[in-house]
Amino acid sequence: MKVLLTGGAGFMGSNMIRFLLNKYDHAQVVNVDKLTYAGNLDNLKDIVGHPRYTFVKGDIADEATVENVFRQHRPEVVLNYAAETHVDRSILDPKAFIMTDVVGTFTLLEAARQHGVKRFVQISTDEVFGSTADGQFTEATAFDPSSPYSASKAGADHLVRAYWRTYRTPTVVTHSCNFFGPYEYPEKLIPLFITNLLEGKKVPVYGDGRQVREWIYVPDHCRAVDAVMTAGQPGEVYNIGTGERLANIDVTRKILTILELSENMIDYVPDRPGHDLRYAIDSTKLRNELGWAPTRSFDQGLASTVRWYRENEWWWRKIKKGEYLEYYRQQYGRKT
Repeated sequence: MKVLLTGGAGFMGSNMIRFLLNKYDHAQVVNVDKLTYAGNLDNLKDIVGHPRYTFVKGDIADEATVENVFRQHRPEVVLNYAAETHVDRSILDPKAFIMTDVVGTFTLLEAARQHGVKRFVQISTDEVFGSTADGQFTEATAFDPSSPYSASKAGADHLVRAYWRTYRTPTVVTHSCNFFGPYEYPEKLIPLFITNLLEGKKVPVYGDGRQVREWIYVPDHCRAVDAVMTAGQPGEVYNIGTGERLANIDVTRKILTILELSENMIDYVPDRPGHDLRYAIDSTKLRNELGWAPTRSFDQGLASTVRWYRENEWWWRKIKKGEYLEYYRQQYGRKT
């Protein structure tokens, strides 16, 4: 099995590469990554030199790069993890999101169509559905994105589904709840809060922290994508969710509890524009049709994640000394 995985130097992609190499003795993985700020080769330090792994530095929005990769490596499966993902950044620089998430996905789809890939899996988000005060998003829920990030992902998802309907390119789309775990870039809530607290710094909570998110631990997400890749039906959409929904303030309190710290470490900051109040995703289809179910609870996954960041201080300290902290100071003036 030859797999082209895009965005593999990022959080989710690097975890999936490791998963594929460990599970499948015959899997050959080609990782194409542009190595923007969140693309970190340290995420893959343990598999450098692996005989079934190849890294290509490149932009998926560049047709020549993508065509060369397809011609040279002839992938059978494409897993499109490449994306600009952080909502705050999309508000400040929407063009970068359009280029990677929309143009990049289009470029990959064209190459996949022309080279006859057997499966194209689009890794997407529940944020394309917008916010819901109650109930759950199903695969048939209409898109209602609130930010340039979620709008760019929605545009890409529409393209992926259109390539099945128009060209019969065997595409599948996944919409996932929030994931967390080792190697997550420390701008997102859980790794930012853990690392801030380990440094003795306060954690910035937007508004009153009552925004609700659903969470999945990264190994369970890898298993879900694997199920979709191997058994999902072309043209279908599968939601990936756990049913574990928590307000951001409750996630914050759980981290404080694990680290034995008080709520005095919380710094309430003004809410961001267009901040969705609640996400909740119905993963019944994935569970019933493909037999997937999560194996770790949120609390179990969070404890493991805190332990990983404690034990891998070298990894996140290198990042937090870099450009992202300066970026936050300049753009938001908030404490990090």
